[in-house]
Amino acid sequence: MEEKIKVTVEGVEKEYPKGTTLLEISREAQKEKADDIILALYQNKLAELRQTLTADGELSFLTTADRDGRRVYRRSVVFMMQCAWYKLHPKRKQHIQIRHSLGQGYYCELPEEAKISPEELEMLKEEMQRLAAADIPLEKHTYRTEDARRFFAENGMKDKDRLFQYRTSSNINLYTLDGCSDYFYGYMAPSTGFLRYFDLYPYSEGFVLQFPHKNTKEPAPFDPPHKLFTVLKAASRWSKDMEIPTVGALNDAICAGKTREIILSQEAYMERRIGALAEKIAADPEKKFVMIAGPSSSGKTTFSHRLSAQLKALGVDPHPIPLDDYYLDREFVPLDEFGEKDFESIEGLDIDLFNSDMLRLLNGERILMPTFNFTTGKREYRDHYMQLGKNDILVIEGIHGLNDRMSHSLPKESKFKIYISALTQLGIDEHNPLSTADGRLIRRIVRDARTRGTSAKDTIAMWDSVRRGEEKNIFPFQEEADEMFNSALIYEMAVLKTYAQPQLFEIPEDCEEYKEARRLQKLLDYFLNMPADDICNNSLIREFIGGSCFRV
Repeated sequence: MEEKIKVTVEGVEKEYPKGTTLLEISREAQKEKADDIILALYQNKLAELRQTLTADGELSFLTTADRDGRRVYRRSVVFMMQCAWYKLHPKRKQHIQIRHSLGQGYYCELPEEAKISPEELEMLKEEMQRLAAADIPLEKHTYRTEDARRFFAENGMKDKDRLFQYRTSSNINLYTLDGCSDYFYGYMAPSTGFLRYFDLYPYSEGFVLQFPHKNTKEPAPFDPPHKLFTVLKAASRWSKDMEIPTVGALNDAICAGKTREIILSQEAYMERRIGALAEKIAADPEKKFVMIAGPSSSGKTTFSHRLSAQLKALGVDPHPIPLDDYYLDREFVPLDEFGEKDFESIEGLDIDLFNSDMLRLLNGERILMPTFNFTTGKREYRDHYMQLGKNDILVIEGIHGLNDRMSHSLPKESKFKIYISALTQLGIDEHNPLSTADGRLIRRIVRDARTRGTSAKDTIAMWDSVRRGEEKNIFPFQEEADEMFNSALIYEMAVLKTYAQPQLFEIPEDCEEYKEARRLQKLLDYFLNMPADDICNNSLIREFIGGSCFRV
């Protein structure tokens, strides 16, 4: 008699023969979904749609509109692109390299300064469209690690070979698509028929592979952030000069005992860039307001302290002002679409008071500054008076610093805007970029546990809300900055691993945040541990791991 499996599919109990694929079941569920199903959550673990039912349990489906579904979609389209390139150039061992996440796409290049012509790019797009229309399966196969490394070496995937030199697992899963094989960090789509929406645009020395965004059924408009791209390119050049462009190369350097050299070089490079920014600000006497903004865990506080020290050395007297002190009393903070207090909305700040105070300071008046009491949720005045002298400058930090609404009354020439973010220089390997958002999330997990007593579970639970706030309040204004500053440290993930992993292991399997914790654990497994002993006390990473000389 055929064995039956009982599963609760999105709240409805059903029975299926053992061995039924999740893909078959998803076809029923798709009728109720506006976006394409591409991934499953089976027994509280993410599962590819080609997986089969093995035991009773809970089953739900994720679409390309969900965070994990988007990751699967992007990863799978990259594989389809690589396969299309192999098909067009079977004798070339040049792989398309994924360099940076850029807007809603990936910036891609060929190695060794080779270029893809417009004609080649059009042919690549057509071949990808052919593969998508053919609905070819993406098949997963398990190989011994040594055999997989041999395959990587023979096929010119040196970064992957180097990466897996440091993996202790005996087996590796490779995916095959129409005769092309590759390794990808994370789950994949069941077939190319799920990968119909993309576009290719020539850009700089390479091109951008563009994905859908809010509308999952068409590629997002191509509007590249040019300033951000310039900073990303500079970071890549520096990591290449350091001979540490990938995780495997960083692991090599750690094994070779070069940790102190890496730390000293990175900190010197960062200090030089902060110093150059300070010189630019100090050279213009009209600049009285330095506005610093950036997404969560970018290191804004440490950066503002270090910038202030450099300004002081140039004869400028900086005064820090957190925009948080201009919060409305908590009872007046507006609600978001979920009915929760929206502390990241610009409407939660007293814009009129801020502009009035700043304009009075600019005019030479002495004013009483507010302080926000986060315990009582009210603004207070604590005998904190301020008056701007000839050499004084205000260093204003807050997520809305780049939004002109926040400082609409101040003359444009009086402001110097800086966008700061941790723009990760490393790639996992040739075809798998290291997510900047993942780096910031791991920073935040470590810092919040140390300074706020917040568990990794709670930090992960609020991360989606934080990201929504960033997309609404920060990213749209990043290109309006006068300067951009990359706060990522080339070695930081190897250091953060020691602090983050124990916290991630504390998250139980039966809670919603477990699957994200498991994904981050897998990511950290690629890195060797690096001790923090040689990191100086003014380093930006100290804001997260502790031991900073600043009040952070």
